[in-house]
Amino acid sequence: MKKIGILTGGGDCPGLNSVIRAVVRYAIKEGYRVVGIKNGWKGLIECDTVDLSLATVSGILPKGGTIIGTSRTNPYKKEGAVEKVKENYKKLGLEALIAIGGEDTLGVAAKLCVEGLNIVGAPKTIDNDISCTDVTFGFDTAINIATEAIDRLHTTAESHNRIMVVEVMGRHAGWIALEAGIAGGADVILIPEVPIDLIEVCDLLKKRHARGKSFSIVVVAEGAKFKEGTMVLQEEKLDQFGHVRLGGIGHILGDEIEKNTGYETRVTVLGHIQRGGTPTAFDRVLGTRFGVKAMELVLKKDYGKMAALEGNKVSAVPLKAAVSELKTVDMELYDIAKIFFG
Repeated sequence: MKKIGILTGGGDCPGLNSVIRAVVRYAIKEGYRVVGIKNGWKGLIECDTVDLSLATVSGILPKGGTIIGTSRTNPYKKEGAVEKVKENYKKLGLEALIAIGGEDTLGVAAKLCVEGLNIVGAPKTIDNDISCTDVTFGFDTAINIATEAIDRLHTTAESHNRIMVVEVMGRHAGWIALEAGIAGGADVILIPEVPIDLIEVCDLLKKRHARGKSFSIVVVAEGAKFKEGTMVLQEEKLDQFGHVRLGGIGHILGDEIEKNTGYETRVTVLGHIQRGGTPTAFDRVLGTRFGVKAMELVLKKDYGKMAALEGNKVSAVPLKAAVSELKTVDMELYDIAKIFFG
């Protein structure tokens, strides 16, 4: 029986299980056996696997996270790991491997394709920052969670006449902050693509208060930075893909706003709440479509490609192009958001 592998890497997000389910059901229908590689590239280095059957994927559609686990392991940062990946790929007798992940996971996949492995990809990230696809699954769930949080903070902000600063995820791209901020009626939205001008932010809030509004909502992406500074980090230690742990910008911003305006300010950091829990219907459908497309690419032996959403059509794009650069915020959309600032 022909055999394919599937792995999920990087941060978990809602919708991963819908991709796994789609691949498994389609593959079995076509006479394939499916091997789940546990915990991303780490599982392929260690040959840690599990067989995936129709029973395994039954009922996982509404479940968040990933049933096969994930990690941020980078084979290219571990001595001998790339050779282990290749060795175990052959040992498992894989005809192809489907890698589901963001820029880091798919970046590894693109390199391994060049080195001779048959790999196709599916784009996953709540940050929505992968190139060559209009949307990634996980993003819709994240902005819905963030929007609901902003809606709830409106009532307590108004009751106590406070400024509420909401820190959301977004390392280098501010898609979550921007779209959740627009949907939630935020009064200021701060993103990594535009350095924070603290004086301008405080002026906007003062003008709003001068019009009789005694509360305001400020949404800030975790990767946003002040004009004269750098990103606010939780720690300097890098992960295997060279990323630092972000976080803390919300509290620093909140302190500065209160100090410069005199308005009582509170901070809420949504953190991992944004990528946990049940995926939205949109993410379940998109994940399913990506899984089907990935399996179609395997059947056609069209390797080195990634499933992508272009308009309302799922197509195939080169993995190399998809990971060549990050997709940052559409500044036309940000200009629309700025109309409502203050």
